[in-house]
Order: sequence, then C-alpha cells, then structure tokens
Amino acid sequence: MINRKAYISQVSTALKRSPIVALLGPRQCGKTTLARMISVQEPSTYFDLESQTDIRRLANPEMMLASLSGLVIIDEIQILPELFSVLRVVVDKPENQCRFLILGSASPDIIRNVSETLAGRIEFVDMSGFDLTELGAEVWQSLWVRGGFPRSYLADSDQDSFVWREGFIRTFLQRDIPQLGINIPAQAVRRFWTMIAHYHGQVWNASRIASAMGVNDKTVRSYLDILTETYMIRQLQPWHENIRKRQVKSPKIYFRDTGLLHSLLDLQALYAVTGHPQVVASWEGFAIEQILRTIRPSQAYYWATYSGAELDMFFVLNGLRYGIELKFSEAPDKTKSMSIAIDSLKLHKLLIVYPGEEAWPINEKITACPIMKVNDFL
Repeated sequence: MINRKAYISQVSTALKRSPIVALLGPRQCGKTTLARMISVQEPSTYFDLESQTDIRRLANPEMMLASLSGLVIIDEIQILPELFSVLRVVVDKPENQCRFLILGSASPDIIRNVSETLAGRIEFVDMSGFDLTELGAEVWQSLWVRGGFPRSYLADSDQDSFVWREGFIRTFLQRDIPQLGINIPAQAVRRFWTMIAHYHGQVWNASRIASAMGVNDKTVRSYLDILTETYMIRQLQPWHENIRKRQVKSPKIYFRDTGLLHSLLDLQALYAVTGHPQVVASWEGFAIEQILRTIRPSQAYYWATYSGAELDMFFVLNGLRYGIELKFSEAPDKTKSMSIAIDSLKLHKLLIVYPGEEAWPINEKITACPIMKVNDFL
C-alpha cells in the first residue's frame, strides 16, 4: 500500500483546529482509504452515504449525530447536501463531543451552500491521486501515462489500466454527475470532454468549441464548469500586469489527470503517447499538476501577451515572484520570451522544468531542473 502520510498529516492537523474537516477530491482518488486509515487511530463512527443502511441510520440526522462522540466520518456527503445545516447545529451545541471528517467528490462551489452554512466551522483539504512525491521520480513515465488514480496506476498492465479508466469515465458521466443534481445527457458531456482533450493546454475558446458542438457559448461554459468543479479539469487563470502589452485574458484548460486525457485520446501505452501530436501538451499538464502539488502556492497563473511572449506558470511564494517554463526536451535553453517575462513580471527566478534528472544554472535568473527538484530552487 502506498503510504500517503502527507495527506494523513494534513487531515490530522486540520481536525485539531476545526470541528469539521472536508476532504475533497475526485472519486476513486483514495479519500475513503485515507479516512479509514485515520479512523483506526481513535474511536470513530463511519457513515457511507452510498449505503442504504447508513442512509437509514441518518433518517433523523440531528438526533443520531448529536448522540455520538469522537471522530465521525461521513463519506460522499454531496449525496445529502442537507446534512450541512445539521452539522452546523450539532457542532454549535455546547455538549458536542464530536469532530467530523466529511468526504466529497465535488468542490464547495457545487455542493450547495456548504461554504455559507459552515463558515467558520470547516477546514478544507484537497486530495488528488498519486503524485511523484509519494511514488518517487523514477516512475514518472508510468504515472504520466496511467494517471494518478490508484486503481489505474496500480493495474497489472497498461491495458487493465486503460479499461479501468474507461469504466471510471462512464460511471462518472452516467451516475456521479446526476447525483449532483446536474441533468445533462451523459453523451453530451462525453462528447464535450473528448473534444477538449484535443484542446488540452490551450487557451479556452468557447465560441470555437460551441460551434463544433452545435450549441451556444453558455452551454459549453456550463460543461466546463461542471468538469472543473468535479476535479476533472483545471482552469489555469491568466495573470494581468500593468504593462504596455495586450495580455491574454482567457484561462488555459488542462486535464488534472493525464491518464483520463490519454483514455479520451485512445492512448494506452507510453509509445502511443510519445507518438501522438498532443505529447508536449500532455507532458506540460502532467508537470503543472506535479509542481502545484509539490510547492502548493496559494494561487498559480499563466501569462501571455498577444505579441507572443508567454510564461507557462507564474506564482508568488514568500513575497517573491517565480516563473515556470515547461520544455519537453532533453537540453532546454533560454528563449527571448523568457527574458521578456523576467523583465515584465519582475521575476526573482525562472525555472525551466524538463523531463530529465539533472539541474544546472543557465544564468543568474534562469535554472533548468527536473520536476522533483523544483523545491530546491524556491
């Protein structure tokens, strides 16, 4: 079993600070396994809202939850969003002896009113599939091809991994989205999802995609928001600087899990991925997710101007400005665009991240480094 001690530490620390902790992330990323690992460390009560038995146990939720003590875990809470108001009442009672760990497969924005109902009482921990900090840099190619969902990554073969991901996509579209109260035909979302696989890593253009699908801009925007709020897609927002350049103001779109991207592109193995026209964009999306999980900035952006200057990722850490440029190359070098970004954005340092093993300085501002060594230069 892969030891996910960083997440265990995050959740355990959050439970000491807040009466309610929400562990959020896509389905099948390991939330339930993690919660059960935490539950054995102390007296706990577990509710799985996909179990009719547990739903019946919560027929009178306020009475049931108020009678408990210790750690109470509620899995798949987005199925019964009315429980949020009950949790507020329970944790506000002076005699309450519970701490709650709630697990959900959708962001707070899509679970109705969670942020407002539990404001000041809840702490959020976002969870994803496996990453390189847990698995080690030497397996990056397998993680890139298969993605980080545990059952996909740990499958016996590439074909078994591919079949699992196909089943995941079908279940997500046919069951998970309707459970959130979203009434959109699964075929329409599948078609949209497949289409944006070919736009992975590009600036969002609603009109182009809407025209290709024969719907309006508002419809495709709603599809994109659904996939974003269910942790399938990342919208990397643009950074705007007060400079004399016209800057791009639409987000870039990335699949958060490259295994799902490769399934939608019908790519089962490494040789198929590396021979596909989307290989560079795929690797860039993979690198972005790994970097964000390693450094955990409060916000991250990309930057681009209509004159051609761009930066794949920009963030502020400890008051200093950093840039990331991603290069799917064995020997990356600086470009004119990097120099423009350093000057325009007043960067403290720019890192060229590439799929290699060694790091070296290119000049006093620019360093080339592998994904796993980004933290060494921040």
